[in-house]
Amino acid sequence: MWLKVVQAALMLTVFSMPSASRAQSCSPGTPAAPRVLLWPEGAPGAIGTAEADEPQLMICPAPKSPKPVPHAAILDISGGGYIRFSFEPQGTEAAQWLNRLGVSVFILEYRLAPRYSYPAQFDDGTRAMRWIRSHAQEFDIDPHRIGVWGESAGGHLASMLATRFDAGNATRQDPIERVSSRPDFMILEASVIEPLGSAAEASLKSLAGPAQDANSMEMLLTDKHVTAETPPTFLIHANDDNVVYPENSVRFYLALRAAGVPAEMHLYQHGGHGFGMALLDPVLGSWTQLLADWLRGLGVLNTR
Repeated sequence: MWLKVVQAALMLTVFSMPSASRAQSCSPGTPAAPRVLLWPEGAPGAIGTAEADEPQLMICPAPKSPKPVPHAAILDISGGGYIRFSFEPQGTEAAQWLNRLGVSVFILEYRLAPRYSYPAQFDDGTRAMRWIRSHAQEFDIDPHRIGVWGESAGGHLASMLATRFDAGNATRQDPIERVSSRPDFMILEASVIEPLGSAAEASLKSLAGPAQDANSMEMLLTDKHVTAETPPTFLIHANDDNVVYPENSVRFYLALRAAGVPAEMHLYQHGGHGFGMALLDPVLGSWTQLLADWLRGLGVLNTR
């Protein structure tokens, strides 16, 4: 069923070869992954019609089973300081790993600074969550098990989605806009939360754009907006990250604790910034097993 949905969407929008800053496939050596535009008729506030003006999702579905059952999905948001995407040259390790766990992955390619500033990126992320949920049945996805995973600046965008969601507007003509944008769970990897560290500060300034004042910057500090409705969160960071300090994750974790939101945080002594899955590192790479255990405990993964 999911293939028919993708094919239909691609008939409406034909894409050129992705630029070097965009992911190309779900795993190395495989064909380019299908993509869909979040707004086929043009994104709100778009200033052109080039690829940079068209936020989209790259679709990495979980392997099909003989008897499909509803499974989880994750919106994957790459970092890059809001000015580029930090994808691997070919595919993404996170998507491959999640697919092996039976989770479908939708990789967000949002609008970037300096061409776009807030709220364009937030609008793109919100629309992406609604798009996945509104298409859940076609992809055999459980609409109540749709999470978000963000790394660095992508983690900041993920945390905005998790603290400033809404239930949708039932009066909207567009059916996508009628569904909730709330993630059901969240994974934050070395994420920007406050301007703590040179890269964290630069990311927030890029997002804020020209209109930078105390009020606008305060609005972007996501630990200030955590409530009891913020979804359960898993946080990972390295103690020696000297560009996005681990205090970012610590402050968000404490905000979650204060609000009574289930949260789990792991700080590794070494890893720096942007360590990814670290699958070849016997110490740092252990975080993926911790994450898998957390997802199982949360009831996100199907019994295999």
